Amino acid sequence: MRRICIGWLAGLMALMVGTARAQYSPKYEFRAVWVATVENIDWPSRKGLSVEQQKAEFIRMLEMHQRNGMNAIIMQVRPAADAFYPSALEPWSEYLNGRQGLAPEPFYDPLQFMIEETHKRGMEFHAWLNPYRAVFHVGKSSVAQNHITRRHPEWFLTYGNIRYFDPGRPEVMEHVAGVVRDLVMRYDLDAVHMDDYFYPYRITGKEFPDNESFRKYGRGMSKNDWRRSNCDSIIKLLHHTIQEANPRVKFGISPFGVWRNKSQDPEGSDTRAGTTNYDDLYADILLWMKEEWIDYVVPQLYWEIDHKLCDFETLVSWWSDHAYGTQVYIGHGIYRAGTNTAWRNRRQIPEQIEILRQYENVQGSAYFSSKTFETNPNGWNDSLQSRYYKYPALIPPMPWIDSIPPGKPMIVNARESERQYAANPFLKIDAELKNPGKPVKGIVVYFTNTPAVLGKQPRQVIVTSQEGKFSFNIFNNDLPYDWKNCYVAITTLDKNNNESALSNVVEFIKTEKGWVIPK
Repeated sequence: MRRICIGWLAGLMALMVGTARAQYSPKYEFRAVWVATVENIDWPSRKGLSVEQQKAEFIRMLEMHQRNGMNAIIMQVRPAADAFYPSALEPWSEYLNGRQGLAPEPFYDPLQFMIEETHKRGMEFHAWLNPYRAVFHVGKSSVAQNHITRRHPEWFLTYGNIRYFDPGRPEVMEHVAGVVRDLVMRYDLDAVHMDDYFYPYRITGKEFPDNESFRKYGRGMSKNDWRRSNCDSIIKLLHHTIQEANPRVKFGISPFGVWRNKSQDPEGSDTRAGTTNYDDLYADILLWMKEEWIDYVVPQLYWEIDHKLCDFETLVSWWSDHAYGTQVYIGHGIYRAGTNTAWRNRRQIPEQIEILRQYENVQGSAYFSSKTFETNPNGWNDSLQSRYYKYPALIPPMPWIDSIPPGKPMIVNARESERQYAANPFLKIDAELKNPGKPVKGIVVYFTNTPAVLGKQPRQVIVTSQEGKFSFNIFNNDLPYDWKNCYVAITTLDKNNNESALSNVVEFIKTEKGWVIPK
């Protein structure tokens, strides 16, 4: 089914390619930031902040990313078998209030708060879960008395300084699926997101201690095949769990950037990575994509352009060629800003964006991580705001989840602002949704001096859940000074990013006294 749907979507998006490439702003593009809570990397900035401080920090962070043109937040809500929300399955995270199991005081639900604030700003909220990490640092991390490692110690293995769920145990898979089921049933999530920590990254000279479960559950396979089978099984289980509990919610994975090297497999990339998903993390990402168990993939391409072992463009091309109908977004390592000559280059991120926009099967970006943007490294915030993300982009819809568009809106009145607003004049538009058909999350505004391209370049996305009348303004400062006429039309957008048909078109003509509508 997805192969047919993705063909339809690719055709639709291809219509936008010429204009989008020239303007550096595609109509459809995923633009996200990872927000890490483990070790208080991004939010909250430290343990034990007051509730008001936590909320204020989160809002400031969202507003920064909104200014930068982002349309999604990938928020870590389960860093180590814990929770940034009230849960009967796992205790409150220590990274919130300083001790695992300690609820906010006064009480609030951070996850509900974060979802609401994110949606208010027209961004998607992707709940990021670490699947197998249970204790981040044995002997140092706070571990509550009701933590799963205390209730079921037989489910866990220690490797290095970290305690992990044993991926080979069926009870572990069921527990993780239960956590996901609980989340998607209780919260208005747009997606469930998992990162690259499946089997842990290798520690030189140490073997992951899963011999006991391998003897019990190996079923005659080699250990490597058995480990891959375990990862396959949990991804398939989570796919079905989400579909049954809330089929509107997307499921995405952000794997390590190299599946396999070509030296290991003819299908692999022309790279020389020392670690690969398939051979070291036992994550056969391509299988998950081929089987349609995941909706999107965000390979972590944290290398620079022309890296000697893992060149950025080589990997973008490889993932584009191996999409199998899954949406592909590229993970950028902005945290590396300033670490070497390549990452001191102001053009590194802009050129990465330019490269990925050349590939039809690549639909956007995600940046690790939020905190780096606070210093505007290499002027990259400025580049996003003034050029690459100057105009909003719609998140690509997933027609295999939902392909029914919302109702078409109608512009019912249009005029220039009254004289008292002469210092900052604007065009005022009144519109109606007479037959919405399904709930909408926003209005997409298009304006241009060339009516033939209406519907190709969003100029504004207005968050609204109204199903009746609404109004919006287009300020003259947003209109190019040399335009002699301006055509305006709108569409509605539903929660799954399906867009309605274009409304009626209103034409304004520029005169010495301002904008008028021709009779």
